[in-house]
Amino acid sequence: MTTEPLQNRPVALVTGATRGIGRAIAADLGRTHHVLVGGRSASAVDALVAELPSAAPFVGDLGAGDLPPLPERLDVLVHSAGVEQGTTVAETPRAVWEQVFATNVFAVAELTRVALPALRAARGIVVPINSGSGFHSGPGGGVYAASKFALRAFADALREEERADGVRVSSVHPGRTDSDMQRQLVAKLGESYDTDYYLAPEDVAAAVRTVVDLPERGTVESLAIRPTRRR
Repeated sequence: MTTEPLQNRPVALVTGATRGIGRAIAADLGRTHHVLVGGRSASAVDALVAELPSAAPFVGDLGAGDLPPLPERLDVLVHSAGVEQGTTVAETPRAVWEQVFATNVFAVAELTRVALPALRAARGIVVPINSGSGFHSGPGGGVYAASKFALRAFADALREEERADGVRVSSVHPGRTDSDMQRQLVAKLGESYDTDYYLAPEDVAAAVRTVVDLPERGTVESLAIRPTRRR
């Protein structure tokens, strides 16, 4: 649980922080930041809070519009929560499109909007965790890719809108990363799961650390990370 006074550390909110990439990011930022651990499960959030040197829970279903109160100070906002659903365009009903966009786009936009006053005051940074699917789309992945294309457009607009206020926006685009979401996707595609061809969540966390730690005079506007090995 929190052991260091909040005012002694910059504050980072990480959504989707209880597993996979989000958990790795929260753990890495936890070395230097007071981390607001975002997630839908109070028990999972509390378990991670207890592991970090300085942390607090941020529990809510952002995709459903459940937005907990934000602190007065916020230096870093990492949007790591995301879902992957849908198959082909012909077989995916509207409800699935709406569910995916609710979490991957609408929740990001709303949380950012509410957080902007604190981010402006801190001259902070917003880090949307996007995907390789934010650049390319293929058969059966149109729903997820469309949401990530939209997330990239959101980040590009936000970056220019907030430039004068000193808020930086860094889109991070990981390739295939060993995670529960990746396992579900590979199973859906009928492929074999071989971690030799995937990034580790900690690799993505290291990239996020790089963009967060860059001096305020510079911004990594877009960062793509790909596994070195390819099939």
